[in-house]
Amino acid sequence: MSSLFPALTGDPSERVALRFGERVLTYAELAAAAGAVGERVRGKGRVAVWATPALETAVAVVGVLLAGSAAVPLNPKSGDKELGHILRDSAPGLVLAAPGDELPAALAGFERVDVDVRAVGPTSAVESADDGDPALVVYTSGTTGPPKGAVIPRRAVGATLDALADAWQWTGEDVLVHGLPLFHVHGLVLGVLGPLRRGGAVRHLGRFTTEGVARELNGGATMLFGVPTMYHRIAETLPQDPELVKALSGARLLVSGSAALPVHDHERIAAATGRRVIERYGMTETLMNTAVRADGEARAGTVGVPLPGVELRLVDEGGAAVAAYDGETVGEIQVRGPNLFTEYLNRPDATAAAFTTDGWFRTGDVAVLDPDGYVRIVGRKATDLIKSGGYKIGAGEIENALLEHPGVREAAVTGAPDADLGERIVAWIVPADPQSPPDAAELAGHVAGRLAPHKRPREVRYLDALPRNDMGKIMKRALPS
Repeated sequence: MSSLFPALTGDPSERVALRFGERVLTYAELAAAAGAVGERVRGKGRVAVWATPALETAVAVVGVLLAGSAAVPLNPKSGDKELGHILRDSAPGLVLAAPGDELPAALAGFERVDVDVRAVGPTSAVESADDGDPALVVYTSGTTGPPKGAVIPRRAVGATLDALADAWQWTGEDVLVHGLPLFHVHGLVLGVLGPLRRGGAVRHLGRFTTEGVARELNGGATMLFGVPTMYHRIAETLPQDPELVKALSGARLLVSGSAALPVHDHERIAAATGRRVIERYGMTETLMNTAVRADGEARAGTVGVPLPGVELRLVDEGGAAVAAYDGETVGEIQVRGPNLFTEYLNRPDATAAAFTTDGWFRTGDVAVLDPDGYVRIVGRKATDLIKSGGYKIGAGEIENALLEHPGVREAAVTGAPDADLGERIVAWIVPADPQSPPDAAELAGHVAGRLAPHKRPREVRYLDALPRNDMGKIMKRALPS
C-alpha cells in the first residue's frame, strides 16, 4: 500500500511540519514522536484521542495512523452522556492525551497514555495497513438519536487530500493557517493531515482570532481555512484593520467550508482585499465531494465542481436522476467514489439505508447544478440538521437533552438564520408548569452540560402546545415564524 505521509518515512527532513503557537516540530521530530506513539498503540485497533487544539493531538493521530490503527477523535467539550455513548460504541483500546490534560469521569476506565512530543521512536517504519483499513472513526450527529461513528478508510483520506491538491494546486511549499477544532474532518483531515501529506506546514492558531490570521498570513502562510462564522468576523473587521487587509490580499488561497458562506460576506471580503473566498462541499461520511478550483471561477454561492474521482448526481424524490442540469432543477445530491466512508460503526441498518443498491451515498443535501458543472446547495432534504458556527448539529439529540429537564414537557429544535453563526439553535418549549417555565439560560446550560456548548439553544420560545399531525409527529414547518 502507499504511505499516507511520504515525508515522514525514510529520511524525514528538518523542515517545519507543525506549529502550534510557539511550539514547533520538524518532519524529523514529528516522525520520531509519532513513531513512539505508533509503537505504544500498535495492535490496539481503535485508539481514542483527546482532541484538544494542541501539538499532542496532531502527533497522536499521525502516530495511530503510522501504526495501522484507527483514531477516534474525542471532542473535549462533549457532555458525559454523549461521550459515554461514543466510548461504549467505539470501545477504544486506550486513550491518548496531552500530559496534564484532565480527562472526564467517562474515560476513567480506559488506559491512558500521555503523548510526549519530544519522544524518539522508529522513524523508518512503513505504515502497516491496507488502503481499505479504517483510519478514523468520526462521530457525526444524526437528526435522531445519539451520534453515529462514520468509519473512514485510509483510501478515503488519501483520495480526498490528493483530489484537493489537484483542485487547489496544493504543494509542499504551502503553509496553511487555521484555528479549527481537531475532532472533526475539516480541522483534522484537511487542516492537519492535508499539509503533512503534501510535505508542507500547518500553523494552528489554537483559538481563532483575526489578529492571529493577520500575523500568520503576513508572516509567510499561504492558505487560510475557515468556517463562515470566522469569515463573517473577518469581514466585520477588515474596514478598520489594514494589516488584515494586507494579509488576505497576499494569501494564495482563502477557503471556507462546513456551511454556506453568505454572499454578502463574500462580496465584502472581495471588495476590501481584491481576493475571493472559495468554497468546497463535504461531509463526515464522504470527506470532500466538490471544490471551487484554484484555476476556476470563484463563483459566490457555489461549492464548485466535483473533485477528481468523485461521481456526483442529483435525483428527484422518486430516486430517478434529474434530467436537466440547468441551474434551476432541484435534486438530492448522491455521490460515489473512493472518498466515501465504509460503514457506520455497529449500525448495519443505518449503513444500508445510507446507500442505494448501486453504491451511491444519499447525502440528504439538496442542490442545483449549473450547465458547466458548478454545484449550488440550496438546503437539506430533512429539516433537522442545523449548521451553526461551522458545526453540523442534529436537532434530535438536543430535543432529547431538553426533554431530560424536569421543567420541559415538550421540545422541538430548529435553526434560524444568524449573521454570525450561519444558523442559531432555537428551542421551542412547552413547559411542565406554564406559570413557572425554565428560563433560557438554565436550558442552555442544561444542554451544554450534556452534549457540548456549541449545541446549546441560543434562543428559547415558549408555546402552549407543539403542532403535531395525526400520527403525533411534530410539524416543524407549522411552528410560528
